[in-house]
Formats: sequence, C-alpha cells, structure tokens
Amino acid sequence: MASSVREFYKEKNVLLTGGTGFMGKVLIEKLLYSIPDIGNIYVLMRPKRGKSVKQRLDEMLRLQLFDRIRNERPGVLKKVKALQGDVLFDNFGLSDSDIENLSKEISILFHFAATLKLEAPLKDNVDMNTCGTLRTVNIAKRLKNLLAFIHLSTAFCYPDYEILDEKMHAPPVKPEDVMSLVQWMDDKQLALITPSLLGPHPNCYTFSKRLAENIIEQAFDDLPATIVRPSIVCPSYSEPLPGWVDSLNGPVGVMLGAGKGVIRSMLCDGSLTAQVIPVDTAINAIIAVGMLEGTRTEKPLVIPIYNANIGHQKPTTWGEVLQIGKDYGRKYPLAWPLWYPNGDITTNETLHYFRRIFYHLVPAYTIDFLLMLLGQKRFMVRIQNRISQGLEVLQYFTMRPWVFPCPNFDNIQEKLEGEERKIFNIDLTAVDRVKYLEDCVEGGRIFCFKEDPTKIPYNRTYHNFLYILDWIVKILFWLFILSLLAAWFEPVRDLFSIGEPVIKHLPFLGRAVFDKRM
Repeated sequence: MASSVREFYKEKNVLLTGGTGFMGKVLIEKLLYSIPDIGNIYVLMRPKRGKSVKQRLDEMLRLQLFDRIRNERPGVLKKVKALQGDVLFDNFGLSDSDIENLSKEISILFHFAATLKLEAPLKDNVDMNTCGTLRTVNIAKRLKNLLAFIHLSTAFCYPDYEILDEKMHAPPVKPEDVMSLVQWMDDKQLALITPSLLGPHPNCYTFSKRLAENIIEQAFDDLPATIVRPSIVCPSYSEPLPGWVDSLNGPVGVMLGAGKGVIRSMLCDGSLTAQVIPVDTAINAIIAVGMLEGTRTEKPLVIPIYNANIGHQKPTTWGEVLQIGKDYGRKYPLAWPLWYPNGDITTNETLHYFRRIFYHLVPAYTIDFLLMLLGQKRFMVRIQNRISQGLEVLQYFTMRPWVFPCPNFDNIQEKLEGEERKIFNIDLTAVDRVKYLEDCVEGGRIFCFKEDPTKIPYNRTYHNFLYILDWIVKILFWLFILSLLAAWFEPVRDLFSIGEPVIKHLPFLGRAVFDKRM
C-alpha cells in the first residue's frame, strides 16, 4: 500500500547533523515547506567566526533559499532549533541532560555532516567523516524513540567496483584501525602511509566515507539505520528555486570557472554519462526513505541501501553538459571574465598538460607579475593552484565510466501516495535538460557570484572585446612560433618566402624569413 510521507513526519522531531551544508539547508527548507505539521528540527551547529549558533541560524534562515517559507508559512521557521555541538567531539560536546532530553524527543536522525574537501589530508577526512559517524552512531543508540537513522554517503565510495549495486562491500582496512592511527600518528607519518592505505581510492574523502559505511553496517543490529548514496549533487531542479546552489563544487564550478575564463582545459571523457542528481531530487528521496524505513514492521536482514542517481533516467554525457554550459555562457556571459571563455575538454593527458601551461599558468604568472609591478597583492597563481587541485580530484570521476544500479531508489516513487509523488518527486525522465543546465549557470551567477542579471548586455560588450583580443593573441602567438621555426630551419624559410607579398608584413614571421635570407 502507498504510504503518506506527511503523515509519518507529522509532529515528529528531527535531529540533523550537517544542517548548514548545501544539502542540509535544502532538507530543512523542504521539510518545513512540504510538511508544515512536522515537529521541531534540531540542527547541530557550532559557533563560527565569532557568531553564536543562534546568530548563525538566523543568518541562514534569511537566505533567499527560505523566501517561499517566509512569504507563505513564516510561522514554521520557529520550529528550527539550533543545537550547539560538533560531530568532532564525543557526545557532540553535549551534556548528559541535553542528550537525555533529545532521547525522549527525536524520532528521525539525518546524519549529513562531512567534510567535502576531496583534497584534504587523511586525518581531517577520517576525523570528520569516519569518527564523526561513529560519534553520531553512539548518540543514536541513546535515542529511545528513534524510528529512522539516515546516513548520507556517496555513490563513489567503492572505486574498485565497476558496478556498485545497492549493497555493502567490505572496506580494505578496519575503520577502528584507521581511526586509531590518526589519533597517535603525526601529519608527516600519516602522509607517508596514506597511499598504501587508500589503495584504489583516488582521495581520502571516498576512503573515509567507505569506512563510515562499515561503521553504520556494524551498528545496524542496534539501530534502524539506512544508507543513501547520492551521485554528484548539483544545483536544484525546481525547489525551492531553480538552479539554487551555494558553492562552486562539482560540474557547476567547472562551467562557471570556464565562463570566467580561468578554466580552459580539463581531462574529461565527453562520451561518458554524467552521473549527477539535482539537490532537491536527492532530498525528496531522502525524506521519502525516512518514511519508508521508519514505517517498516519487520527489520530487514541486511541494511537498506539506496543509490540516489538519475543518470539512467535521462542519460546526458559530460560533453553535452559542458557544451550546453558553454553555449549558454556565450549568449549570456558572466561579468568580467579573466579571458575569453573558450575552454575545452580532452582525454589526452599530454595535450591537457600543455594547455594548462599556456592557458592557466602563463597567464597567471603574467598577471601576478603585473600586480607586483603595480604594488598590488598577487593572487592569480594561488587561485590557479587551487583550481588545479580541484580539477585533479574531479577529473578522476570524469575519466572513467560509473554504473550505479538503483532499483531501491527507482521504486520509491511507486510507494508514495498519488499527490506525494509530485510533492516528493524523484522522476526526471521528462525534464528539459537544456533548461536545467542553463538554470545551473544562472544559479551560480546569482547565488555564488552575486552578479546582477540585468547587466548581461554590458557583459556581452566586454565578452565581444575579449573575443577579438583572444584571436589577436592567438595569431601573434602562432606567428611567433612559426618565426622560431623559420629562424632555425631553412626549408621553412623557403616555404614561407613563396608568400612574400603577405608574409613580409606579418609580425615576427616576416622578419624571421626575409632578414635571414638577406
């Protein structure tokens, strides 16, 4: 029988870790808007940059993300309660009395807290993603009325499997051993052993998330736990705003970086299917999973796992994603790009290496040199180094095929009531992918870069100027290269001398050909 999501969550209290993150904020908004009868939502937060958790919560709820709630249902915002704590501390740093109060109130626990810095060292990833999960499990075991514990993982935590089904696989090492290592080893020692520990994993993030899954599996006998593995999470499709995003991680960061002219080459197989999911689609699935698992009458023999991915619903290649972004960026350019946005993808590492030198590093060092002469602070080389680190991590996921069978995820829709299939929709087979990707670029423009869309005509004028300048620089560059060849090899000079009426007037090349012949 179909079940009601709204009826399940009615008057039930929720505990959320990672509530200030990208997915956490969307979860809070969706719960409040679509389930106004929900109980309180306790959001674990820590003071930051001199702001108390109350100030941080108030600041978060003022985001444009919550506009529709402020306009339509402002009263439900008081249901969000800031809970001062941190997954980096045992018991989240809460007192026994705080935990005792929570143990009577909380019915659903969403564990979203994680570090998403793929390039971060082992200790940081393990402490947050693995140890943080163990600390959350320990809290969950003290919640007397817990109906569902949803652990947010990632679909990319098993890179040694060509096909990742909705089931568990053993970790390469025991989580307990790794957690012990990071406690007593210093950073230098950990850096030495990290490659051997990671094995097939491209970074410490996927490794630490794999260990975290094993911790959840070990706790399954004592907890109503479920694992949800989203693929690459992208800007929202429709809720609460089309294209809403708050960071430049993932494919949208590449499109926007290319639109700003700072990313001009990337290793990517354009023929591969982009395994992505809009954030609101992933959140709809997670909320529905909470109900489906929280209303089970019999505990399953193995831990339930959902691969949250829509790559199979409407297959779109990386090449199509980036081409749509490029075309839209040319029609509606971003403000003040560093150079004309004309980047490209390749699977040839040598070609990418040379492009990186000439298109990324040379301009960066040139700009920093000019800034130094002007007495200004240099920043371009630092930015390019950060971009290169980010691309190196992302390129691992765009250079190989990924297959995520997801029957559990696909079956969610049919288990919902008729109206709730629309409210918590996860079926995007009929979406206009071009419109969605264009909304992603617009979302990045507005929510990340804070640009004014009404200034696009001015952007276009500057964009056209850069287009002409780009061609001039390219022509001069190749004339310079050809002049070097002409200076070194007489057959080259003889070849170009045939076109003397034109060649002799060209910069660099004319002098190299005809001065030598004299």
